[in-house]
Amino acid sequence: MNKSSRQSRKRYGRRSHPQNSWFRQHSSSERCTTGAQQRAQDSDHSDEECPSASSNTTGDTSAPDLPGYYFDPEKNRYFRLLPGHNNCNPLTKESIRQKEMESKRLQLLEEEEKKKKKAARMGFNTSSFLRKSQLGFLNFTGYCRLAHELRVSCMEKKKVHIQSAESSTVISDPFSLILADTNSDRLFTVNDVDVGGSKYGVINLSGLKTPALEVHMHKNFYFTNRKVNSVCWASLNHLDSHVLLCLLGFAETPGCATLIPASLFTSSHPGVDRRGMLCSFRIPGAWSCAWCLNVQANTCFSTGLSRRILLTDVVTGHRQSYKTNSDVLAQQFAILTPLLFNGCRSGEIFAIDLRSRSQGKSWKTTCLFHDSAVTSLRILQEEQSILASDMAGKIKLWDLRNKKCIRQYEGHVNEYACLPLHVHEEEGILVAVGQDCYTRIWSLHDAHLLRTIPSPYPTSKADIPSVAFSSQFGGVQGSPGLLMAVRQDLYYFSYS
Repeated sequence: MNKSSRQSRKRYGRRSHPQNSWFRQHSSSERCTTGAQQRAQDSDHSDEECPSASSNTTGDTSAPDLPGYYFDPEKNRYFRLLPGHNNCNPLTKESIRQKEMESKRLQLLEEEEKKKKKAARMGFNTSSFLRKSQLGFLNFTGYCRLAHELRVSCMEKKKVHIQSAESSTVISDPFSLILADTNSDRLFTVNDVDVGGSKYGVINLSGLKTPALEVHMHKNFYFTNRKVNSVCWASLNHLDSHVLLCLLGFAETPGCATLIPASLFTSSHPGVDRRGMLCSFRIPGAWSCAWCLNVQANTCFSTGLSRRILLTDVVTGHRQSYKTNSDVLAQQFAILTPLLFNGCRSGEIFAIDLRSRSQGKSWKTTCLFHDSAVTSLRILQEEQSILASDMAGKIKLWDLRNKKCIRQYEGHVNEYACLPLHVHEEEGILVAVGQDCYTRIWSLHDAHLLRTIPSPYPTSKADIPSVAFSSQFGGVQGSPGLLMAVRQDLYYFSYS
């Protein structure tokens, strides 16, 4: 019985095999069809609530971060990140970040070329706030400020032709720094030299007129092999008569603060040996410097050192030292009151009363605090508030009377560099260049980001632009706008 039953099962099994295979194929095709329909129905309900990796190809670039992997939205897949020390590795976090920043920069440049930049905010046009001014809803000061903001949002880039007796060196030496004087007549420039060190020069801005845009550069006849840490204009004989530079030490040569006459860069006295006109003070390791314009100490300058502040009188040579708890990275003197404001690596901001000659409790006033190292300070004209930026990318406006932060400007990028702030109260403009090489312009009064200008060159830590902003470049009848120095080029963004 058992033997016959086994045989019958074998016979029936052999006969049913083709039928079962056909049934399996038919049923599997039905299951695939119904499964695809079910997944399509489920995706209709889940796309809005739970975006998947496939949704990245349709505009949503968000994808869960996996340690050691990078998601490429174009190819819609993950790639493994290899160690960054491999020089042949094409896929590292740094290269990915560089690619994303370059893509963003090219997109902004394309918008600049097509002139698709819109006004700073909705309804922000001349006719609207001119009508408000005529109806009495907007005073004259507010009208002028809004007009400047509108012009800034519509600035156009043009390249400036630099005329010089040493035209070849101008092309080969990249700009490291530009600094405009008080009247915006001249630019002091620092250019890096290939052999190491820096050259100095002064650019006369009287020829900055459209459409020619030609300026003349007066080069210095020597260069230094030391790094320039800080620069400011100095008013010893008259307004902006000198330039004060803080130089780091090199080999066995100690650091110093050098006072250079601005006439050194002109040919008005060709027979004079100008080397004797230089004045140097042995000050090792100065991080920052500032010149005092207050009448009580208008022949003094200050240097911020490591855990110390040194106040030097140029005429008498007298020095006053103040000990601090941290390195002083930023300084600025007040004009109406004899106060020196200092920003430290610890994030502390404090003022020194220059009338106090002792280091008691009275010499240190107005203590404010940032969460990161303070890199730049700018006192506003009424000296009731101060702007400060730090290495965390924060820019804050502080009320000196209440010792409170009253406004914060978002978007600045900084991680470790000493980047300056440029404030122009008459135009109501705040300008800063970040480590991402973007120049950002804010409204000083409401912290609105008016303009983001990309660098003409690919983003690089060595090519951070240096800028100067003024409403009268070249004098009282000069041209308003922004000057940007990148590599060997000088660009002008006009808003006439």
